[in-house]
Amino acid sequence: MKNLRDFKYLKNTRVLLRLDLNVPIKDGFITDETRIIKIIPIMKYLIKENAKVIIISHVGRPKGKINPQLSLKPIKENLENKLSQKIHLISDDLKKIKNTNLFEKLSERIIFFENIRFYKEEENNDLDFSRDLASLADIYINDAFSCSHRNHASVTSITEFLPSYPGIQLISEIEALEKVTNNIEKPVTCIMGGSKISTKIGIIKNLIPRFNNIVIVGGMANNILNYKNFQIGKSIQETKCGDIIKDIFNELKKFPCSLIYPKDVIVGKNFNDKPSVRDLAEIRNDEMILDIGPKTIKEINGLINKSKTVLWNGPAGYCENPDFAKGSIEIAKSIINKSKTNSLYSVAGGGDTIALLNKLKAIENFDFVSTAGGAFLEYLEGKDLPGIKALKNHV
Repeated sequence: MKNLRDFKYLKNTRVLLRLDLNVPIKDGFITDETRIIKIIPIMKYLIKENAKVIIISHVGRPKGKINPQLSLKPIKENLENKLSQKIHLISDDLKKIKNTNLFEKLSERIIFFENIRFYKEEENNDLDFSRDLASLADIYINDAFSCSHRNHASVTSITEFLPSYPGIQLISEIEALEKVTNNIEKPVTCIMGGSKISTKIGIIKNLIPRFNNIVIVGGMANNILNYKNFQIGKSIQETKCGDIIKDIFNELKKFPCSLIYPKDVIVGKNFNDKPSVRDLAEIRNDEMILDIGPKTIKEINGLINKSKTVLWNGPAGYCENPDFAKGSIEIAKSIINKSKTNSLYSVAGGGDTIALLNKLKAIENFDFVSTAGGAFLEYLEGKDLPGIKALKNHV
């Protein structure tokens, strides 16, 4: 893919900019600004180059219908404050303003279209809708890596009608993921949490040939413990995933990759109970596994200290209760301490992981933190993302 900086004549160029500003909003207030903060570099670059910017984004899943509660107005106002720039919000029907010079009567040089998913044509990847969008601009920039696993009109088909470029954040995301999938400095360790091992099986199988260590924690680990005939009490687990875990262990036999799962755990009788440490043979029928224990934390920290690359996706415990967040916090601290010596490249992703790092004010201590969600996971699985493929085909 070409770099946006290869485009030499941005002054007064109408730029159609696809962003992912799908941030949580409660009672009209944004509760997590991470995704907004990440698009500031591309906005400042385009402002500096005197481009005219048309922003396309979405919030939530309105399913092709106008929903005032999913308006981008609070995000537009937040971005205005961050950029110290007035932004014009257009709520008119996009299908009725094609081929119009949007900036002709405006003092603002940044336009914000209302939620693109208010149009059913967006998720249907409608070619005519893409053509109409393209008629409003001179070039297209995709700086929404987190939407690039979607085959949507403003992500893929749009590239057929305009010169198309990856944005600053999208390039950073790909470069970071390449460093933990292909251009790896070893030893490399993956720490993977979350509740469902079935949704991560593709990633695990894709990483086994590349990684030295794969650490399974969180609810996913309960399935492995159950497979190994340990009692897990009332702990969360998936049903009928024995064959999935068997596939993982069979795959491990083919490569020099170690699978690490908890040696001890923290339990409670419910999510609000006080924590108790248990060896695996001591878990009672009325207890739930809610975090990793001290022996497991020590083992994981040892692996981090020996690694030169770490990928972390998913917490180790039930972090909503601070009593069961110690494992995740200790993993974060260990990665941060090793990173301070400039001897570790660290990438983190996943909504729960990011929420924890935000609480710890530790985002800046990681080399890269991905907000991409599904696209992040699909890239790790080795899948071709439609939005990235479209950029490669139409630059």
